[in-house]
Order: sequence, then structure tokens, then C-alpha cells
Amino acid sequence: MAIAGIRFHKTEIKRYNKLLSVLMKYGFKDIVANSDLKKYIPKSFLTSHKELDKNLSFSKYERVRMVLEELGPTYIKLGQIFSNREDLFPKELTTELEKLQDHAPPLENFSVIQTVEEELNIKASDHFEYIYPEPLAAASLAQVHKAILKNGDLVILKIQRPNITETIESDILVMKQLAKSLAKYSEQAKSFQPQEIVNSFEKSIKEELRFSRELNNVERFAKNFENNTLVYVPKIYRDLSNDHIICMEYINGIKISNIEEIDAMGIDRNALAKIGVDLYLEQVLEHGFFHADPHPGNLFLLPGLGKICFVDFGMMGSLTSTDSELLEDLLFSFVKKDASKIIVTVEKIALTSNIPNRKKLENDINEFLHESENYVTLKDIKLNVTLNEFKKILSHNQIILPHYFYMLIRALIIIEALGQKLDPEFNILDNIKPYLQSIGLKRISPNRILKKSIKRFQNLNRFIDTIPDDLDSIIQKVKKGELKVVHDINGLDAFRTTLNIASNRVVLAIILAALSIGSALLVIADMPPRIYGVPALGLIGFIISGILGLIVIYSIIRKKIF
Repeated sequence: MAIAGIRFHKTEIKRYNKLLSVLMKYGFKDIVANSDLKKYIPKSFLTSHKELDKNLSFSKYERVRMVLEELGPTYIKLGQIFSNREDLFPKELTTELEKLQDHAPPLENFSVIQTVEEELNIKASDHFEYIYPEPLAAASLAQVHKAILKNGDLVILKIQRPNITETIESDILVMKQLAKSLAKYSEQAKSFQPQEIVNSFEKSIKEELRFSRELNNVERFAKNFENNTLVYVPKIYRDLSNDHIICMEYINGIKISNIEEIDAMGIDRNALAKIGVDLYLEQVLEHGFFHADPHPGNLFLLPGLGKICFVDFGMMGSLTSTDSELLEDLLFSFVKKDASKIIVTVEKIALTSNIPNRKKLENDINEFLHESENYVTLKDIKLNVTLNEFKKILSHNQIILPHYFYMLIRALIIIEALGQKLDPEFNILDNIKPYLQSIGLKRISPNRILKKSIKRFQNLNRFIDTIPDDLDSIIQKVKKGELKVVHDINGLDAFRTTLNIASNRVVLAIILAALSIGSALLVIADMPPRIYGVPALGLIGFIISGILGLIVIYSIIRKKIF
């Protein structure tokens, strides 16, 4: 089915109708009614909704948030991602999107025991002493139940909602079609790379739906911190888990944001803030594998063990060795206030880079870097303000970075806010300094220099090895007439334009000369009819040639193109 040039599959129609209905409900009728979509929509959609008057009392950005909440998990997740994109959206909108909570009402008529038995192909009573029927929490993708194993272990069962995969896939198909249409018909929207955003979002949410991947994340995280006595990682039960169910140790700790309880236990909040942030920076700068959603609900303090526990490993960021090195280069460039080096590094990181004015970008970054000199002390620098300003500069210069980079920025802003809640004097830059010193020493270590030299030699050797094959391939193409050489000559378009003007004028001049000569011959022949004694045809010919002559002269003066 095609709607206004956009093709929709049958599976998408239901979700598309839901989208339209919700837009009408919250007063966004003009989005549809003033577009080409109007003629494809039943009139019932365009009539006033009974709740419309009430909803219009909210601000435009509040209604956007409410639309996303009502549309369900896919749109909630998308809104959460956009809440960190002040480089793309107004501050008022991102502030509203930050309020989006990943929650949902508990499933009705849901039998947790039946679901567990069907999904895991087991008899629940053989493995569980008891499964609590009421959920501990209900989110948009899954709900969580507490349970007791036969051996007495307390666990949680994270169970994916029924048919959630089909709903999300339908929503993403609609998003892809709309993003394609936006990129095609709107230059402004195209500059934001809507298709790339949707593709990145699709990858992120599908990874979150694969619970077996989350189990892998827990195991990888545990291995990274196996020798760190300050971190506790929940135990997982592989034999009671699959792609739709996770069985994991129940964590009974204190939320790291629970200031009252932390103070009541006499815990040093300043030290706790430093430890928590150091553990996070270690994830990013040492392991290249970091928790992408470190909000207070996902961090617990275990007083009995004196450890910090991260939970919910569905959203994780991963850096390759190349990504990590580029991130380190970027940090060092910021410290040195080297704008040109920052630009070079950002271009290496970027997915797409179409900088319209490189000199302007360098000036923008220089101005951004030296703004920090106006702060009295380091604690006056706010990381969230700094990072959001940097994102805006990149956006204005048409630089699109990978999804992991925006995940990292969001996570660092959350961590900084958490640190400041525990310790009002906290500044994350103080924690970053030791890591930069460590990275600097590591980079000049003989072992690293030797490894880099070996890698460069291997790359050079590989390049030399491929030269004969590459040359042979080129020669074979020449022999077969398949080799094509494409020339891109600067100024060729201007030359073509000039040549066209000149040739047009030459043709017109020839026509003028022929017309003038022909008119003169008619006058000499004294052919009737005559006007004031002058042959009419000859007179008309002279008049036309005179007008054309004036046009040629005028075009030469004005440099017009014929």
C-alpha cells in the first residue's frame, strides 16, 4: 500500500493508524491535515478528539512526550535517546524527553509460572521453590519477578513481554519509511541523517531485546573487574535463561542515590562518589566496554561487602582498540587546546563529515576551548554544559558521530550528576586527570612503541605483498577495456558555460548577417508591396535584425546566457 509516495506493508498499517490517532488526540492534527496524507485518512481521524481540549492545556513539548509515552516502548526508547541530543533539538524538548520513564502497567492475566515453563521447557517446581506472581517492576520491554530457587538462592526473573518483538519491528518499519521520506524531501531534515539515526536506534533496541546478549555482557563485565575488590557483579543462571528470560541473582542493596540511608549508615559520601566515578572511567578508558545507562536505579551499594554493584546490562557501549585510541587522542587534544588536532580526530571518528567551512569550525572550537579560561576554578566547569556545547558545534558543521559516542556522552553526564548529588563539590575532571597521566605514560612505554612499530611494519609488508596482485588486476582490466578513468577538472562547468554563451552569440551573429544581407537584396530589388516607398519585406527584415543586434549588445554588457 502506498500513502503519499511512501510504501507501507500490511504489518505496519495497524501501528501507523495508532500513530495518527495519538497525534490527533494530543493536538497535532496540523501535522497530518496540512499534508498530502489528508486525502488518504478517514474523516473520523480528523474530527476533534474528546480529550483534545484537556490535552491542549499542556505545552507543545509536554504533548510530544505524552505522544511518545502513549505510542509505547519503541517510541519511549527513541525519546530517551533524543533526550541527550541538544545539538538537534530545543533544550525545552530534551528536558521533557528526560522525563520519559521506561515503565508500563503490569501484564493482565499473566501466568509467570506457565510462561517460564513454556519458554524454558522445564517444570517450574523442579527448579523453583517459589515464584512471586506480582512483579517487582514492569518496564516497556519486560517485567521482573522475584523468585526462590530450590537451593534457597534469591533470584529475579526478567521476562520479555509477549509480542513485543513484532510491535517494535512494525514501528521501526514505519520510522524507516518516514526517515527516508524526510531525507528525500527536506534538506534540513536530511542534514540530521534521519535514516542513520533510525538504523542506529534499530540496532540498539534489537540488541536490548536479545536477552542472551545481556547475559554475555554480564560475563564480559565480570571478567573485566574480576580482580577489583570494589565491584560486585550479579550471578547469572544460564540454565534458567534464554533469549526471552533472564534468571539473575537478586541484589538487596542501597540505591546509590539514597542519600538518607547512606548518611544513616555513616558512609563517607565524598569517597563513595569518587569510587563510583573511578569505576565508571575504568570501564571507558581501560576496558572499552561501559554501562550505557548508569542512572541511580542501576547502581547499588552493598554495605555488608563494601562494594558497588551495577545492574541491568541491556544497554552497553563497546569501543574497538582504534576507537579507544581516537578517544584518548581527543581527550589529549582538549587538554592541549589544540583545535586543529581535535578536528582531525573528530573526522576520523565521524560516520559522515561534510564540513562547509573548515576555518569557521576551527574558530568555533578555539572559542569553545578558551571559554574554560573564564572559570575561576576547575569545579566551576560543568561537564554537561561543555559536552552539549561541543555536540552543537559538531551538528552545526554537519559532523555525525557514531552512536557509541552519544551513548558515552549521555552516560558521563548521568555519572557527573550522580557524583554531584553525593558530593556537591564533586568534579569529574579531577577524576579524569589520573587516567590521562596513566594513558600518557602508557603511550611512551617501550612496549607500546614496539607494538606500534611491529603493526606499522606488518601493514607495510601487507601493502607490498598486494602490489603485484593489484598491478596484475589493473593490467587485466586494461586488456579487456574495462578500465575507466574519471577526470574531475576544476572550473570545467564555468568553461562550458562560457563556451555556450560564445557559440550562441556566434550563431545569432550569423543569423543577423544573413537577415541583413537578405533584407538589403530585397530593398535593392524594389519588390512590392512597399511602405513609404520601401519594400515591406526588406523593411521588416531590417527591423528584426536591428532588434536582435540590440539584444546581442545588451547581453554582452550584462553577460547574459542564451
